[in-house]
Amino acid sequence: MVAAAAHPNVIDAAAAGARGADVSAVIVTYHPQTDLLDGVIAAVQGQVGQLRIFDNASPDPALDAYFEGLRARGIEVFRSPRNVGLGSAINHAARAAGEAGYRHVLLMDQDSTVDPDMVAQLRDALDRLRAQGPVAAVGPQFRDARTGAVAPFVRIGFPLNRKLYGGPGQTVDCDFLITSGSLLPLDVLGAVGGMDEGLFIDNVDIEWSSRARHRGYRLYGVCDAGMQHRIGDLVPLASWLPLRTVVHSPTRLYYMMRNRVLLYRRAEVPRRWAAQDLPRLLLKFAGTAVFLRPRLGYLRAMLRGLRDGLCGRDGPMPSDRAGRQGRSPDPKR
Repeated sequence: MVAAAAHPNVIDAAAAGARGADVSAVIVTYHPQTDLLDGVIAAVQGQVGQLRIFDNASPDPALDAYFEGLRARGIEVFRSPRNVGLGSAINHAARAAGEAGYRHVLLMDQDSTVDPDMVAQLRDALDRLRAQGPVAAVGPQFRDARTGAVAPFVRIGFPLNRKLYGGPGQTVDCDFLITSGSLLPLDVLGAVGGMDEGLFIDNVDIEWSSRARHRGYRLYGVCDAGMQHRIGDLVPLASWLPLRTVVHSPTRLYYMMRNRVLLYRRAEVPRRWAAQDLPRLLLKFAGTAVFLRPRLGYLRAMLRGLRDGLCGRDGPMPSDRAGRQGRSPDPKR
């Protein structure tokens, strides 16, 4: 369902900042590119009451001085001694926001840049929509930072999802929102529960969105709220094939395979999502194992993920579970 709303013609920076005064934004980082992160910070800082960085054990010593510089600018920085995953980082930041007296938390990736009035647009839409019924979260309509292509909001269907773009002044009732750019009321987060820390990286947003909807809440995309988000690069599966795929590290493929299998068995996750996602998982497995190198490394990681998913194992990848020593997996690759 797409609903219309008023659309302001002029951006008032002071008013936009005031609308976000009760919002604590968290940017979860892992080995960030500081020039990109500077742009994310500059875009969002004036729109919210508090900006917090949760760094997931980035291994680069050069970041020490960088993060100290952020603290000197009034930005809260928490550096985890180990990579605890995306879900745990969000939950930690949400608890800190509540303890500091904020009412909402804005979730941000380290490479997503928000439009000048994004937070104000989200806050206005959230207040309006909550007056009509229970709302778990609202999120912006994002554009691919590389191509400018606008991403749709999604209603899960079978055999194919419905892609809804909406337009100016509209909100879109959708089945899930990507983590980055999502605005969550902290009272709803308390009622629905925090992010599933056991998933560690992939599908944290699908799981929480499904759980919220299962409990009677709705999620909305706000077309007037804009954000640029970096979508993975598509590369050809093979020079002689027209098919293209996003290349991930073996570690990321482990989580992709495992977490999907885990979610297929969750009562809160719609069966129609599992039904239309399973063929995609199988195609991803076959395409990666056959066409991409290193084939053996990819195959081992994916088989390990499928095995652990079928066994119901969650948490960090097994090589990190025992003592969690060494380099932590990169949640962005």
